[in-house]
Parts: sequence; structure tokens; C-alpha cells
Amino acid sequence: MLGLALLLAACGSDPEGAREKADASAAEAADKVECALAGSAVFERRCTIERIAGPEGLTLTVRAPDGSFRRLLVTRDGRGVVAADGADEAKVSVIDRNRIEVALSGDRYRLPATVKQ
Repeated sequence: MLGLALLLAACGSDPEGAREKADASAAEAADKVECALAGSAVFERRCTIERIAGPEGLTLTVRAPDGSFRRLLVTRDGRGVVAADGADEAKVSVIDRNRIEVALSGDRYRLPATVKQ
């Protein structure tokens, strides 16, 4: 679906800035991840993700629509991610070869990942 929006934006003339709007929409969609918050069983693509490289490694900030957020530190030891502040334990499950599910205190997030076998 995302590829279709980009393909359609590339066709024809661009008098109203349709290409820029499609590019902005695609960038926004790329930064959204599925989440099920507060114990919900239903995942929706409505949480945003920010990536920040720091001295401890890559930190992901996952934000819910209400403004709450979780910071996750990407590990290099095969665990996937851990809670950056260490307050809650992040439970990581592999969904498929390029996604993991992270559970923290009743919230769950489906994140892109490279799963090594």
C-alpha cells in the first residue's frame, strides 16, 4: 500500500505538491509501528518510533498517541531490546525473521528487527 502511494505520486504533473505530500505521508507511515496498549488485544499502527544513536548504542523511543513513551535500548547480545531505564523488564518474542514483539507492563509493540538464526 505504501509503495502504491509512492508510485501514484510519481505519475503525472505535480501542480499542488502531491509528490511532497505523498513523500511526507510515506515517511510518517515508515515511522509508525503496531502497538496494543494498556492490555488491549488489538494491535493498531498508531505508535511512532524514533531512533537515536548514543554512546550506549541505539535507543528507540516508542510513543503512544496519548504522549506516553517507552525507551528501549537495542542490545548486541541477541536479546533484541531492553528497557533503557531498567525499571521494567522487556519481554521479547520473535514474530518472524524481520519483526519482534516487545511487551512492557501491559503494553506491546511490534518492531522491525533483524533476527539472526
